[in-house]
Amino acid sequence: MKIAIHDNAGSFSDRWIAYCLQNKIDFKKVNCYDSDIISILDDCDGLMWNWNQIDYKAALFARQLTKSLEKKGIKVFPDTNTSWHFDDKVGQKYLLEAIGAPLVKTYVFYTAKEALDWVKGTSFPKVFKLRGGAGSINVSLIKTQKKARQIIKKAFNEGFRPVNRTSDLKDRFRVFRRGKDLKSVKKIIGGFARLFFPTEFERFSHKQKGYIYFQDFIPNNNYDTRLVVIRNRCFGCRRYCRKNDFRASGSGLCKFEPELFDKDSIQSAFEIAEKLETQSVAFDFVMLEKTPKIVEISYCFPMEGASDCCVGYWDRDLNWYDSALNLQYFMIEDFINDLNRK
Repeated sequence: MKIAIHDNAGSFSDRWIAYCLQNKIDFKKVNCYDSDIISILDDCDGLMWNWNQIDYKAALFARQLTKSLEKKGIKVFPDTNTSWHFDDKVGQKYLLEAIGAPLVKTYVFYTAKEALDWVKGTSFPKVFKLRGGAGSINVSLIKTQKKARQIIKKAFNEGFRPVNRTSDLKDRFRVFRRGKDLKSVKKIIGGFARLFFPTEFERFSHKQKGYIYFQDFIPNNNYDTRLVVIRNRCFGCRRYCRKNDFRASGSGLCKFEPELFDKDSIQSAFEIAEKLETQSVAFDFVMLEKTPKIVEISYCFPMEGASDCCVGYWDRDLNWYDSALNLQYFMIEDFINDLNRK
């Protein structure tokens, strides 16, 4: 058995490679952007590649490469079930509705007329999102019909940049006010630079236009619940909202004590992960009265930060285990076990 790992410093691959070295697993580093990647993988049984939403190149072909390798008989992490809907809130809407998952009520329109007609009969506020983006950067609260009409007209005319630079800079200032360290200062400088010099991702990404996406706003939530399910383990992080803001994702304000987490949410996360047949999935839940509702999902998450601070996990029977965690090790352990069973 041999595993191929796309080596990208700072990604999950750092820990996957460390695991292979520690456990004497036969592996080789590969470059998934190589034109000959299919033949390069001829001597491999599996490929692990932690591609993300700010890699414009991966957005062009990662899903297609994954499906092609699966047809060739090579196992992939993340596989098609795990990744086809990644960073695509529109795709997630249809998928979660199809399996009867408890998704926050979501609306998508593909003409301005349909969207404007809907606005006349709906209530506000509503949450507006672009289909892609992490950390709440492309998320805003629309409080009035007038603002909704403005957003809709923009969506079907000039469109939206793939990254909201102003929102990103504000978030960097929030982090600075909490910590005021050198790292946060550098982030503010970088945020100012982005106002004038777009990143590679922005330069090579298209504007978001031709559709509009809204979700119901669920009030009285000053936090959301991030639950990560990796096969038969569930890990939790309670993420608190920014000050004077409804958004929790990307706030950096987290707690991890197991008693904070709703068992119905954990049970729901396990059940939905099984229906989706995912290798790894992160759910963002909010509470509608006492019912957990999904906001969105993702196969991956920041490697350092909240996921490293989890203090244990639940098994499929909701038993709790105190344990120091390395979620990326769980991923590769499961992957190797699957290859050995193949």
